[in-house]
Amino acid sequence: MKGSTEIVKGRIEEAAGALTGNDKLRTRGQTDQTVGQVKHAAESGVRKVKDAARKIVDDITV
Repeated sequence: MKGSTEIVKGRIEEAAGALTGNDKLRTRGQTDQTVGQVKHAAESGVRKVKDAARKIVDDITV
């Protein structure tokens, strides 16, 4: 969930930077979006590993 927040925040910053002509704000927004995408991918990976581990444990206990 945190990754999604970073992506939205970055989009807002990028748009504000573009509207005001502030290149630093626009670049920071792009960076925040990238960080958010990495966090989102990591969260997804962790979730998949947990699900796979639970499946293995369930298969062993049955």
